[in-house]
Amino acid sequence: MYKQLTKKLLPGIITSTLLAGVFLPAKPAQADGLLQDIGVGAATNVVTGEILNNGSTVGNAVKGAATGAAVNATHDRNNNSVGGTVKDAAVGAAANVVTGVIIDDGSVGENAVSGAAAGSLINIFK
Repeated sequence: MYKQLTKKLLPGIITSTLLAGVFLPAKPAQADGLLQDIGVGAATNVVTGEILNNGSTVGNAVKGAATGAAVNATHDRNNNSVGGTVKDAAVGAAANVVTGVIIDDGSVGENAVSGAAAGSLINIFK
């Protein structure tokens, strides 16, 4: 009973915690949006990983955080330029695939889809 309850509730609790951390920031605009991008990437990747049944929840959160950091790194802060959604989706897909290969979590194709979704969502929130 305990294992079944943990298996059903834990992913939802982790997702809720990540989403709360993203959408209810204590101090807005900290670290030039890096923390927000990491949070959005992690939360998005956890949700898409659950939908696609791809990898573990923790692995998806790690891949999503790496995706958020990579997408944030490509934004031009000198000109306040975010760039295009397609560019952020491509960067997100690449970062998610590479991180997935490094930590051996999930399939390459599904990691690319999850990363593209995270990159696109990060761009939309900018």
